[in-house]
Amino acid sequence: MNKRAAQRIDRRRFLAQGAAASVIVAAPTIIPASAFGANERIVTGHIGTGGQGGGNLRRLLNHAAAVCDVDSGHAAKAANKVEKEGRKCPVYTDYRKLLERKDIDAVVVSTPDHWHALCTIDACQAGKDVYCEKPLSLTIAEGRKMVEAARHNKRIVQTGSQQRSANNFRYACELVRNGRIGKLQKVYVGIAGSNHPYRKNPPKPDGDPPTQLDYDFWLGPAKLRPYNVDRVHYNFRFFWDYSGGQMTNWGAHHIDIAHWGMGMDDSGPLTVEGKATFHPKGWHDVSETCRISYQYPNDVEMIVGQGQKDIQMGTRFVGESGEIYVNRGALKSSPGETIKPPITDDEIHLYESGNHHANFLDCIRSRELPICDVEIGHRSATACHLGNLAIRLERKIEWDSDREKIVGDDEAADLANRPYRAPWKL
Repeated sequence: MNKRAAQRIDRRRFLAQGAAASVIVAAPTIIPASAFGANERIVTGHIGTGGQGGGNLRRLLNHAAAVCDVDSGHAAKAANKVEKEGRKCPVYTDYRKLLERKDIDAVVVSTPDHWHALCTIDACQAGKDVYCEKPLSLTIAEGRKMVEAARHNKRIVQTGSQQRSANNFRYACELVRNGRIGKLQKVYVGIAGSNHPYRKNPPKPDGDPPTQLDYDFWLGPAKLRPYNVDRVHYNFRFFWDYSGGQMTNWGAHHIDIAHWGMGMDDSGPLTVEGKATFHPKGWHDVSETCRISYQYPNDVEMIVGQGQKDIQMGTRFVGESGEIYVNRGALKSSPGETIKPPITDDEIHLYESGNHHANFLDCIRSRELPICDVEIGHRSATACHLGNLAIRLERKIEWDSDREKIVGDDEAADLANRPYRAPWKL
């Protein structure tokens, strides 16, 4: 199947799912982005501007019109970048005020994970297209709600798993999908170890948040806890309240590629089980090492390793007649000639994008699904969440990917969602 044919099928699925969802909630009246001229500037608002948010702003700087951050220092730096381009840049603390702007066509959500769902769903309901950082969600339940919001409101939602827009990752997956290594048997996914400062130094005492940070808004739907400098900003990802550690950080990247190569973008594992180590004094509460086994249909096993000597960072596909390994800046095979022949016209060609942000903008204009559509991001994040649940509960989890339900384990099923702190609601 060539790229254009695959995109036509995805387009039909997009419209069908949107129509099916329309019986649930009434859609707002919006002007579709398909009304844009081919060269008309798409206007973006940026929610979360520190860290990865700064990188996303740089890549979309010519489109940025407003920024929002609960840290006024981060917001000021971001606004200054836009204003150096000769445009005024309003600054917001409450993202909902930014969404009220009629001139903004799309928003970029680069907040900590526990804010992804609310920002994305509210943006879709406000008629905005969305670029949302990975992992798409904090919980499995959030991810499905995000897909429903995108489909019902007919919004383009790109997940920030940018490896899909790199040629070596796409080519590796095309080789696997076209049987160049024979029947696929195993996939090894290597993720980074914990690099939180608490690994070597004891926790700093709780204290008062700096005046530039609206800490209550930073917490949002998460549990109310005292401020601690080592729990906020980048370090959020090492605490269960806000993220899932390296499992949802790097796992969201490399499991996403594993799913692409396996052809599991709209499905998932059958069972998940594994073991992990955590900080002996509980200084942070996500895994420091882990080894997790996922059983997929067609007798394919995916093994995710954190701190495992036999599993290197990236994704390694093992088939009956060879292996292919891919990572950022790397593409190798055994035997070596496996990666040399090009994909022929009559073989499977996967969705091609040379630039993740440009693909998002192109899809806003065309209304075609982006290369890492919200459904794809949700399924990859779901695998990450299931892995975390299995190692935290220390038992096997059975997963029904069609119904998106954990089977026969009420405790695990309850953990697929988390209560929100009032007044926030999913």
